[in-house]
Amino acid sequence: MKKLFSVLKYTKNYKGYLTANVSFNILFAVFSAVSLTLAVPFLKLLFEETNLLETGLILLNGKPKFAFSSEYVKDISNYYLAGLIITQGGKAKALVVICVIVFSMTFFKNIFRYLAMYFIAPIRNGVVRDLRNKIYKKAMNLPLSYYSEEKKGDLMSRMTSDVQEIEWSIMQTLEMIFREPLTIIISFSLMLLISAKLTLYILILLPIAALFIVILGKSLKNASRKSKETLGGLISVIEETLGSLKVIKAFSAMSPMQKKFEEINQRYYKQSVKVYRKTDLSSPLTEIIVTGILMFILFIGGSMVFNGELTGPLFMGYFILASQLIPPIKQLSTAYSNIQKGVASEERIDKILLADNLIVDKADAKELHEFSKEIEYKNLSFAYHKGDEGYVLKDINLKIAKGKTIALVGQSGSGKTTMADMLPRFYESDKGELLIDGVNIKNLQTESVRKQIGVVTQESVLFNDTVKNNIIFGMQNISANEVIEAAKIANAHEFIMQLPNGYDTIIGDRGGKLSGGQRQRLSIARAILKNPAILILDEATSALDTESEKLVQEALTNLMKNRTSLVIAHRLSTIANADEIIVMSKGEIIERGNHEQLLALNGTYKKLCDMQSFK
Repeated sequence: MKKLFSVLKYTKNYKGYLTANVSFNILFAVFSAVSLTLAVPFLKLLFEETNLLETGLILLNGKPKFAFSSEYVKDISNYYLAGLIITQGGKAKALVVICVIVFSMTFFKNIFRYLAMYFIAPIRNGVVRDLRNKIYKKAMNLPLSYYSEEKKGDLMSRMTSDVQEIEWSIMQTLEMIFREPLTIIISFSLMLLISAKLTLYILILLPIAALFIVILGKSLKNASRKSKETLGGLISVIEETLGSLKVIKAFSAMSPMQKKFEEINQRYYKQSVKVYRKTDLSSPLTEIIVTGILMFILFIGGSMVFNGELTGPLFMGYFILASQLIPPIKQLSTAYSNIQKGVASEERIDKILLADNLIVDKADAKELHEFSKEIEYKNLSFAYHKGDEGYVLKDINLKIAKGKTIALVGQSGSGKTTMADMLPRFYESDKGELLIDGVNIKNLQTESVRKQIGVVTQESVLFNDTVKNNIIFGMQNISANEVIEAAKIANAHEFIMQLPNGYDTIIGDRGGKLSGGQRQRLSIARAILKNPAILILDEATSALDTESEKLVQEALTNLMKNRTSLVIAHRLSTIANADEIIVMSKGEIIERGNHEQLLALNGTYKKLCDMQSFK
């Protein structure tokens, strides 16, 4: 039951709208039930023989005292009906008044229904907006290690379809909690007044319908969760395909990719059909059961009329009230089914929102205003999975003095990139320390550390925006002259001015309208504009042709002037002038020194140089 109403926790910022919605739903329920009770005097006027003398006698007896019985209902309806006939001067005119009253009640009932929906609209859409903002913020703050375990497509599915399911679930929950139960309670109260005996039969039989609804709801929740997980896998395949079309076409892999997509799509189709069938089953199943109960009541009630226990108009009024229980009970069953789907989506969303963020600033973390001395890796070890004995980095000890260039070389998987990623605190060390100016990085504000660092990676990370906005990405109050100056230092200004709209040219998804060298030079211009004290270059030239590499290398040389640089390189020609070269293997430092010293060792570095025909 707690899970059933848990989706309402997202509405706490919309108490005003929620109060209005609940209030108008209550008014709707009241007017809906009361308008139905007017069927009793309406039927009396049509089918019972009365005259002015009888009505006068009823009025002379006075207003009947309240009693919880069908006799009271009969007497009170006779009293008011008699008054209406006397004041209006006949049954025909009294019938007109009753018709006007019924129309007015129905009018206001539907007005209140609309107002209830009017005030729920901001809640539904506001919750979706807030949830997406919250998930996006959480996704930005989670450590990179989290995404090594999750599919991007599945995360996208949670931010879109699962959030949308929560919206629908909220509306259904509000209706289930307030409007429909209240309609049922008011109707039952009036039915009890007319006949406690008949109502008791209904109360005994209705739990049968409730049992079927609960069983179906649990089954639907499990089916819905599986469907959402498969949708996440489907979106992952789409995302991978669109990002790898060049490779797919080059290797003629369209058929296997198409087959993979169709298999997942077929599985999603089957699961979705199952979810829809179970959802659609709840309403007709409920109606069948409730109609069966009503037919039983019709038989019992008819027998009571034949025996004189109940008058015909009262029983017809009772039966009209009872028949009107079908829509709210059907709504409850449908709402319960949709809420189960919402609960399944909520559990998937909570996997993101409740995920542990292992990299969090301490309450007393200090701000790093500037980098002034050195960076030190001190007995540092790291594993991607906590408790995993297979450390990616093992007992790393390295000092990087301010203004020095340190190069990391070694085979793929040796830990070079992971070691560099520890510096901006993308990952947290398991053992040992990473110190900046003698202070453990865990005791510094992460954002202040990252402000001191500029990163240029092998794959240029650009956005579907203008050249200018890509260069100033993440920075505020940057003038056009500063952007141009950064572009010139990065050897990018000349090709930018040849673009259709210069610095205002949209460069496409991931900078797809530019060449590899052009994209890399924009990344370098961005780093230059940031003017970081510490620079990380992660194989920044390894994916470029010779001409582009020359231009990019010049830009990098300009960028590295007077900066502390940590350079990861496969092309050893780019790091010959480094102050110190660190050779890594299987997460450990196995050689260190400058270019000449390492060649003289005749070890791993010498072999790497020989393989690249280095001179």
